[in-house]
Amino acid sequence: MTELWAHSVSDAGHRHALSDHLRDTAVLAGGFAEVFGARGLAAYLGLVHDVGKGGCAWQEGLLRAETAGGRVVDAHGLSIDHKAAGTWLAARKAGLGFFGMPVLGHHGGLPDTQDLKRCLAMAETDDLQRMQEAITRVSALVPEIVAGPMPELPGWVKSAGDAHAVELLVRMVFSALVDADFLDTARHFTGGQRRAPESLATMGEAFEQARTSYLAKAQANPTPVDGIRAEVYDQAVHAALQPRGIFPFPAPTGAGKTIAAGGFAVHHAAQHGLRRVIIAVPYMSITEQNAKVYRILFGDANVLEHHSSVDLHRLPAAMRWQRLAAENWDAPVIVTTTVQLFQSLFDRRPSAMRKVHRLAGSVIVLDEVQSLPDSMLLPILSALRHLTEYFGTSVLLASATQPAFFDLDIFRDLKVGQVIAQPQPLYDRLRRVRYTWQCDPKPTFQKIATEAARESQVLLIVNTTGEAAKLHEALAAAWKHDGQVLHLSTRMAGAHRREVLEMVRARLDDDLPVAVVSTQLVEAGVDLDFPVVYRAMAPAEALQQAAGRSNRNGRLAEGKVIVFDPADGSAKGTQLVYGAALDTSRAYIGPGKRDPDDLAALRTYYKARYAVKNVEGSGAGKRIQDRRADLDFPVVAQQFKMIDEQTVPVLVRYGDDTERDDLRDRLRRPGRIEPWVFRRIQPYLATMPTRLAQQAVTEGLATELLGDLYEWLGTYHPHRGIQFAYPKPEDYNR
Repeated sequence: MTELWAHSVSDAGHRHALSDHLRDTAVLAGGFAEVFGARGLAAYLGLVHDVGKGGCAWQEGLLRAETAGGRVVDAHGLSIDHKAAGTWLAARKAGLGFFGMPVLGHHGGLPDTQDLKRCLAMAETDDLQRMQEAITRVSALVPEIVAGPMPELPGWVKSAGDAHAVELLVRMVFSALVDADFLDTARHFTGGQRRAPESLATMGEAFEQARTSYLAKAQANPTPVDGIRAEVYDQAVHAALQPRGIFPFPAPTGAGKTIAAGGFAVHHAAQHGLRRVIIAVPYMSITEQNAKVYRILFGDANVLEHHSSVDLHRLPAAMRWQRLAAENWDAPVIVTTTVQLFQSLFDRRPSAMRKVHRLAGSVIVLDEVQSLPDSMLLPILSALRHLTEYFGTSVLLASATQPAFFDLDIFRDLKVGQVIAQPQPLYDRLRRVRYTWQCDPKPTFQKIATEAARESQVLLIVNTTGEAAKLHEALAAAWKHDGQVLHLSTRMAGAHRREVLEMVRARLDDDLPVAVVSTQLVEAGVDLDFPVVYRAMAPAEALQQAAGRSNRNGRLAEGKVIVFDPADGSAKGTQLVYGAALDTSRAYIGPGKRDPDDLAALRTYYKARYAVKNVEGSGAGKRIQDRRADLDFPVVAQQFKMIDEQTVPVLVRYGDDTERDDLRDRLRRPGRIEPWVFRRIQPYLATMPTRLAQQAVTEGLATELLGDLYEWLGTYHPHRGIQFAYPKPEDYNR
């Protein structure tokens, strides 16, 4: 052959030349990695990743596959490895050692060191002849795979002496490689071209103009706290001029953190030439709310909202590559969830990790950062530190209940940027509620419902979906005002929750009676303003976040927050949700103690909580860090869980039947699924614990649709969403 092929005939009737694919992938991967000083390394991995395809057996298999269809196999129907040759070239010929792992894993996922050793041992013994044949044939067309200067590692690798920083570099170059490979392959088959995203360097002025217009509309209904919000914004923009690093951003609920964080991010990016802003929030409801604001401020075309909850890891391997639908975050502004962000970062699969290299040279805004799980803090904070130290990233940690991260060893001696110079006076000025406590004796849900029904506008937040259903039913029976008692939980479709929130806001704006029973998904960042809030006993940060839904705009002399400890609540379910955090909170916060918005008490509470849980010395986070140091990528991916109880998305019968059914049919079709399908289907998805979804399948109430996406066939309650016969109290979660 005078030419070797990488991929079969495209729709345009052309095969993909292997030499073109290797060189084009190398250019893309090198460009992606330039921001963290690894252009040469990533480019070489791109250059050699598919060298194994040059072997006679693979080329013959490709031609057979073109004719007969199916996968590339040998004459006996067996799979033909094409990764070993490139892995050997990277690890041995170029002397990159374990940086050959991205090549070995560029289809199946990052391996562990034993997988790498087995691959190299086999390549140098049983498969030596086949490997040498492929290298010889490809080097005749692409001589640079064996000739010329070999790539060098970034200079900091040897001086850093930190195994976790090096592990993160392996992840970054793997991400650059698989994204480049996917893009070049897609370009061959579809002819699509990458759109160059707009630069953040010139976006600051447009952001300020959009903010001025946005606030001018809000001035039609001014609030007493508008002046404080302006002060917070000014401090955030001034802080953006500081050097890159990690910036805690403590500000009370209702202080305008969403807009201020965007202002910090765009001006900080312009100041330091950073490439994108990545904003991560804990809940889907806040993602949608914040994305709406950021589209106005940054421009609709510049904002990518990505929070697909559908995971394709359960697809057969033969289907996975062509059905990759994960966005690669090639946009100036990304709005996503913390689950999506960190599960991707610590994953090992190409589909999940395509986007990871985009974290380098970016501003990462972690909104409601108190929601990060204690069990995963050690690997998360380790990665954030190394992103700022070695990958040109800045991180903004925004929260009204700022965790005591900087008292942990992992952040010890870290240079910290200041956004709010004096937080406590700001909290004192924005104190808008009075706490009362109903903890001894403990009230029943019926008593709370009867009491709350006397209020004309009231929000009640509980800890589990079971409690929400129970309290909603009791309050609906006791309610004597106009309008229905509303409900919010993740058992409801995204569109259903959004419509309820819009109804709530409209009734509040018109000063009409309204009552809402919700799980905690409503308390962090959701823009609601009730005169009275009831909150079931919870950790300090949850109590303060709930209080942020009362008198949010300061129009009342004082809002009311009633914290109650329900006598008939789900103690086991609440313990599953909060664990030791609730017990530690009781020791420092509550009747006869401090209020949740006392920053000194809050810091003491966090330090005690981290000590009780020993978040740095034991547990899942410590085990993950040990495996990261050993480059055991499969075990890290298996053990890293942002959510203790795994949940799955469930397609429900709510909303536009025609659109929903069309989207479902598109998911069932063979071949590639466009990313917009996953974005468009989000409003029709609720969530359930995995084990309950599986139980529902056995009972004929649900069916598996795609990957870990289920379709609900049972009853969908008009107020509470998915209805299911939960066998135990702990089966209720948020």
